[in-house]
Amino acid sequence: MDLRGIRYFVQIAELGSMTRAAQHLRVAQPALSRHIRALEEELGVALMVRLPRGVRLTTAGRQFLDHCQRILRELARAQDELRSGSATAQGQVILGVSPTTGPLLLPGLVERMRRQCPQISLKVVEGFSNQLYDWLLAGRADVAILTNPANSRAIKVTALNSEPIVVFARPQPRGARKFITAADLARTPVVSTEAIRIIADEQLQRHEVRVRVEAEIDSVEAIRRLVLRGISMALMPVSTFHEDIAAGQLAAWPIVDANIHRILTLAQRAERRPSAAIDEVAQIVVAEVRALVDEGVFSLPGAAGVTPKQKKTRTQEQA
Repeated sequence: MDLRGIRYFVQIAELGSMTRAAQHLRVAQPALSRHIRALEEELGVALMVRLPRGVRLTTAGRQFLDHCQRILRELARAQDELRSGSATAQGQVILGVSPTTGPLLLPGLVERMRRQCPQISLKVVEGFSNQLYDWLLAGRADVAILTNPANSRAIKVTALNSEPIVVFARPQPRGARKFITAADLARTPVVSTEAIRIIADEQLQRHEVRVRVEAEIDSVEAIRRLVLRGISMALMPVSTFHEDIAAGQLAAWPIVDANIHRILTLAQRAERRPSAAIDEVAQIVVAEVRALVDEGVFSLPGAAGVTPKQKKTRTQEQA
């Protein structure tokens, strides 16, 4: 078993075709077949089934693919760390974000990286916090933004910000109530993601109530459309639809008698010494979160506004 055979196997598995892999790698197809047969003979199992069009991995092949991808990622990180002794950080960094944090952070983060470290290649993967946590442990992400993570010696976390979880609804007429109570949450049907519903229920335990969720929806955009059309109200972090609040399309109702919130953290594997490139991306994430905090993105309307000075500074930073 050699590194070349592992690379060939991964390429074939990811493309699903021996022919496409041969074209991509610029290697003759018979040579690829010989490498795969050699791997199968050494492992004593069939890794893939040849089909009239393409290939299909066996159960053993899928297990082996996971190990091979991990080996190649570790090799790439080792190369990055060896290069990190130079004055310029370089290499690929895999950043994990959630469906709610990605749209907020990525525009500014990519702009900052373009200015500060264009030599770093950024790969972004999206998932919910429990998925991102597993991907960090498995080496499928270098750094991730987690929400209310459990304490763990395997993952090192740095708190970024805390923000309220609120109820979103269509704007109400003047004089209408613009807040909600913990008791209201127990009888008012809302939509939310599973992750936010779990956080809210945990923090509502002392009130002896649970959120009445009529639908758990992983798609943040679908939740937004339901609220914009007046079909449902939503329980989500205040930053999720901050642009719609600013545009007057949605209203955010605070939960006045319960401090329901989420904590955003920057997470990395504890035992791994991060490369210079990972450190650079982590610092940019922290800077972008701070800028969004200054703009009031994580605060209820009126609780923290954007001053003209802040607007000017932010514009200059993005110029």
